[in-house]
Amino acid sequence: MNEQINEPMGTSVGTTGKLRQMILVWDMPVRVFHWLLVICFAGAWLTSESERLQMIHYAFGYTACLLVLIRLVWGVIGTRYARFSQFLKRPKVVLEHFLAMLRGHPHHDVGHNPAGGLVMIALMLLILVIGLTGYLSVKEFLGNFAGHAHEAIASMALAVVILHILAAMAMSVLEKQNLVKSMVDGKKRGMPEQAIRYPQYLLGALIFLGSLYFFYLILSGSLPALTQ
Repeated sequence: MNEQINEPMGTSVGTTGKLRQMILVWDMPVRVFHWLLVICFAGAWLTSESERLQMIHYAFGYTACLLVLIRLVWGVIGTRYARFSQFLKRPKVVLEHFLAMLRGHPHHDVGHNPAGGLVMIALMLLILVIGLTGYLSVKEFLGNFAGHAHEAIASMALAVVILHILAAMAMSVLEKQNLVKSMVDGKKRGMPEQAIRYPQYLLGALIFLGSLYFFYLILSGSLPALTQ
């Protein structure tokens, strides 16, 4: 008779037979960047059609760009799973990951999977281009072209955001773990030796407070070179 083995809650057995458990993967700067970018993108989108809320729109948009610039730096010098070198893969690897997803057998990456990393990079680049075209529109460079480009690229970015959300939901089901929650508490399933050691709380707090201060500077008109 086969004996049923009950795994402890929050753990699972990996392909090597070792016990996987909840480990710290996402540091605080990554989590702060992610959720502040969500707020800024949503805020900029919701205020885009109102002249009365124009300064709020500028504040959300420019703060999103600042966050992306910070994330680009942290992608080079940050903790293990924050680095681009960990999840930016060759096109062949990305294609294999997509095919595995379609078959319902995705690779269980501890950090960003190749497809998720590609979407994240695309979204960050789109946000920077949105910020640039928004600035050119404010300065009335290139006539109406900058304004039209700003709106078109913002729509593209929204499509990428929707794709990202749907993919996160699908991967949560396939991997049997809540990927949204993991971006809140920073934890995913993995081997103990795969965990990052330092959550970087202080740096995360500095990014949060610095972003709020920059948002205030834009909103109050203290940086007229960006808004007039």
